[in-house]
Order: sequence, then structure tokens, then C-alpha cells
Amino acid sequence: MGGTYVLVVNLPRAATIEVGALGRIEFDAGAYAYVGSAFGPGGFARVDRHRALAAGDRDTRHWHIDYLLGHSETTLETAITFPDADRECELADRLPGERVVGFGASDCDCTAHLLDAFGLETVRDAAVAEGGTLEFE
Repeated sequence: MGGTYVLVVNLPRAATIEVGALGRIEFDAGAYAYVGSAFGPGGFARVDRHRALAAGDRDTRHWHIDYLLGHSETTLETAITFPDADRECELADRLPGERVVGFGASDCDCTAHLLDAFGLETVRDAAVAEGGTLEFE
């Protein structure tokens, strides 16, 4: 099964991270929300892949979010899924937070699919209020 997902990420200290073709990006400490889609083979197994990378059990980086998740101090706090729903761009626009320009939006016209969020609970609760299912905490 696939659909759209939101990853809620915590970065306890500010960091400058090399993000593939985007180059070096300065991230403030705090909460981030990444909105992605998982409609290809394996569906939401992509979320498990992100979890493994964030836990240090995987090294391969394919997408912008992999560079943030692969940073040694980053933690993946939770994932919220929207089964069978193609809401990636809509949610990236609706969830609370400041857009990290260009991040995660190389295949659409959105400003970004990563948000510098206003707090872990705030963005988690907003995604659930949009109809998402909390996968883990």
C-alpha cells in the first residue's frame, strides 16, 4: 500500500548539511516536517527505509530528505501516513512551518516539501488533523 506521508524530524542543534545537488544548507535547530509520496514499488516501505537511514542502519542517499535524516544528530520522531491519497503538494502547502526553498520539490512546482516547523507536536497534530494516521512515536 502506498500514498502520501509526513516525516516529523528533530534536529537538536543547528547544522550545515550538504544536500546533494542543492549544496550546503544551514538548518536551524528544531522540528522539521517532510512531505513525501510512496506510490512506487513497495509503497510505504519507503518510510521504513527512511527510519533505517535515520537510525544509522543504512547509508545510501537517494532523496534530499536522506541527507537530513543521515545527519548524526537528526532523529525521526514519527511518521504520519495518508494511504492511497495523493496529497504531497497539498500538505506541503497546508502544514504549519517555513518552507526550506527547493528541498524535496525537484519534481513539481512547489516551493519546498520540507518545512521548518513550529514544534514537533504542532506539526504532528496538524498532519493528523488533516486525516493522517500516526505510524509510530
